[in-house]
Amino acid sequence: MRPIPMTSIDTSILYFFNVTLSAPLLDFLMPVITFAGTQIFWVILCSLIYLFGDHEAKEAAFMAIVALMIGFLLSELLKVMIARPRPYEVMEWIRYSGTAGGYSMPSGHTVAAFGGFLSLSFKLGRTALFIAAASLVGISRLYLGVHYPSDVAAGALIGILCSFIALRINERVKCFGLCRFEMLK
Repeated sequence: MRPIPMTSIDTSILYFFNVTLSAPLLDFLMPVITFAGTQIFWVILCSLIYLFGDHEAKEAAFMAIVALMIGFLLSELLKVMIARPRPYEVMEWIRYSGTAGGYSMPSGHTVAAFGGFLSLSFKLGRTALFIAAASLVGISRLYLGVHYPSDVAAGALIGILCSFIALRINERVKCFGLCRFEMLK
């Protein structure tokens, strides 16, 4: 497939977050925030929630891991199919100091953040807080110059979809377990 062409809206929004907002404090904070979109962050967080949480928290951790696995597979498949280069590879004005490889569309960090945080919110509440955290991860990807806004938007939609799939899977697993338990009585 051919790379998705960048629109002027993509360019304008990217320029705003990557260049206009640049500041030393954000240069420090954005790599920290973007870490919440990594696999290691989610493995550690979900492990801690599962180990130390109550029943609802354990279900939330299970759903987050399911959403993350589905999201990872889907986003990696789409990246190869779409093959869109990253902004820093094609635009000379991009401020880029991170380490990102592979293709740009969709943002895997944003998929993970929305899939994980929204899945947690289904059982733990605080939906606005979790969506704000996921949104900050997406913004950090723009600030760091590794994704276009449309990559982040696609990542958010995929992450949301994966969280709802994980919710359905959790409902089925619970029903299977409960139905099986009822049959044993």
